[in-house]
Amino acid sequence: MINLSKKEMLLVSFMLFSMFFGAGNLIFPPYLGQEAGSLVWLSITGFVLSAVGLPILGVIAIAKAGSFYQLASRVHPSFALIFPILIYVSIGPALAIPRAGSLAYEMGMAPFLPAKAADSTWSLFLYTIVFFGIVFWFSLTPSKLIDRFGKILTPTLLTMIALIYVKSLFTPLGPTGVPAGKYATNPVVQGFLDGYLTMDALAALVFGIVIANTLRSKGIEDKKQLSANMIKAGIGAGMLLTFIYVILGLLGSSGASLGRPENGGLLLTAIMRQLFGTSGTLILGVIFTVACLCVSIGLVTSCSQYFHGRFKGLSYRGWAIILCVLSMGVANLGLSEILSVSVPILGAIYPIAIVLILLALLERWILAHSSVYMATVAVVTVFGVVDLMNLTFFNQSWNDILGVLPFYKEGAGWIMPAIFAGFVGVLFDFRKRTDRTGTETKTSPSK
Repeated sequence: MINLSKKEMLLVSFMLFSMFFGAGNLIFPPYLGQEAGSLVWLSITGFVLSAVGLPILGVIAIAKAGSFYQLASRVHPSFALIFPILIYVSIGPALAIPRAGSLAYEMGMAPFLPAKAADSTWSLFLYTIVFFGIVFWFSLTPSKLIDRFGKILTPTLLTMIALIYVKSLFTPLGPTGVPAGKYATNPVVQGFLDGYLTMDALAALVFGIVIANTLRSKGIEDKKQLSANMIKAGIGAGMLLTFIYVILGLLGSSGASLGRPENGGLLLTAIMRQLFGTSGTLILGVIFTVACLCVSIGLVTSCSQYFHGRFKGLSYRGWAIILCVLSMGVANLGLSEILSVSVPILGAIYPIAIVLILLALLERWILAHSSVYMATVAVVTVFGVVDLMNLTFFNQSWNDILGVLPFYKEGAGWIMPAIFAGFVGVLFDFRKRTDRTGTETKTSPSK
């Protein structure tokens, strides 16, 4: 039996952290902090529950199930083919990777260009060529990710964020603001829903294959040992994420005097200028660029390994090329377009991922191919499709009908249908077991 040293385990946790920690992880916590104001601790608690708790549970679920495909197979073989592909496409070239490339340009390059050049589509195009060229080069050698992420990229990120926090202690930004909007009435729930936008629960399902392959490269093949080490890496990454989110949230909450920027990126820019002057923009640009590179490399690697394993006709390198080219194309649509599309789509598929993760963690009580899986996932899927149609095609005209569901106004109307469907699945399983027992009793020979 091979045991990883504490240093090796730390490097694996660093690698997973850097794969999780991308653009969204930087821009959402400070914006949440400013909007929550004096209720920042309640809001950040909700945010951590979804943005940290769900990803850790996702890693644990994949570790227990063996793979994303095996977990999805518990619902139905067809679902195991369709849903993982939907997740990999969404978290990969359709949304997350392009978002990272576009945001890296907006925060890491555009501020240093003349206004006319910054708004030019050619500037974004040339930048994304370089950005995704670097992503492709790093992705060609997945076995070296632990060294590059764990020893270089993650320490760089953590050091720079720690520098910002230390500076804020000596240069206070200002007083804490007054809670605004839904943060004033439901700070925990709103913080929880904001955690959706990081996409990390979906990423946890995707990154499992990379972590497993990394541990196998260290000589760990035993399934139980592999699972245990994946869980340790998930917990380690989660602790780092929590630490960073709290820092960023507190920075945002003390930025009431900086006005009300439209998004977390602009707020962070204002905070950095307040703390470091003109050099703050440069520091923030480096942080965004490194973070976006990390998450893009991790996602291209994960998606390429998945599609190569699923469709053997194309090499890993071929898939990496396709994903980088597609991501570059979508990134050139611009950050606003990507974000406008991502919110409703995430609202539809995120609950399905959450249900899968939670059911996998209840394997002691729910069998792998229980009716609970199919019933719950089917109902949540239907709800997600209906809600997506309501938001995108019917201008929320169904709100009065859907609003009868508990938590719908808070953005979590799927919870009660999921619980009800799970209960029906349990009853159906019980009936099947009862019928089978009765049949066996009738057909058994009498003594």
